[in-house]
Amino acid sequence: MPEPRWQKSTYSQEASACVNVATTPAGTILLRESDAPETILTTGTRQLRALIATLRAPSGPQR
Repeated sequence: MPEPRWQKSTYSQEASACVNVATTPAGTILLRESDAPETILTTGTRQLRALIATLRAPSGPQR
């Protein structure tokens, strides 16, 4: 399997910790935080889209 090509979030400042995203050839989305690059979360496009929609909602995530 080829090494993922990580992309930094556009919302991250240059010197701050940030979220990195990559995709696999199968379409799986990989997420990691720059301060802990060895910890990688995997998700699908539908699940990531739902997470982003929830975080963008005016009231924020519901508990």
